[in-house]
Amino acid sequence: MSARKDRPMAEEIAAVREEVTKPPDYRVLIHNDDFTTKQFVVEVLMGVFNKSAAEASEIMWHAHQSGVGLCGIYPRDVAETKVSVAVEAAREKGYPLMFTIEEE
Repeated sequence: MSARKDRPMAEEIAAVREEVTKPPDYRVLIHNDDFTTKQFVVEVLMGVFNKSAAEASEIMWHAHQSGVGLCGIYPRDVAETKVSVAVEAAREKGYPLMFTIEEE
């Protein structure tokens, strides 16, 4: 193959790479309610969102005091999966715990 034939392909590949953008991340928010226990919220934050006990307690208290807390920032499919798992765990215990996802 000649260098002349390789060059257009390399230029096309470079152009495609420039067009590719990273998909947005999403913020997972936990909302305070008057029914879900603080202990359960901490357990969910530790078990589903992989937070330490200290981080989970801090997020729980922030949500308790301000109405909403940040659980983490993830790609959309990860955020949706974590919310689904957390909500399912809450419903199994009879809690109305609510999460929302918003674009970062």
